[in-house]
Amino acid sequence: MNAIARTLIVFGIILILSGFLLLFAGRFFPYFGHLPGDIVLTRKNTTIFFPFTTMLVVSIVLTIVLNLLSRWMK
Repeated sequence: MNAIARTLIVFGIILILSGFLLLFAGRFFPYFGHLPGDIVLTRKNTTIFFPFTTMLVVSIVLTIVLNLLSRWMK
């Protein structure tokens, strides 16, 4: 039972930190989410946003970071 509790606490801390990161990311990276390749469709009362380029950049960065962490943990 202690292992499950510790795992939940770690995941909670990770979620809180990622929330703060996303909250303040707009201040430090104002172009984030407005990269070339991000599609914005605006109609009368509706806006649809497809952040394709931003998703690619985030995916590549997370892949590199997680690979480095996994190599460091071995």
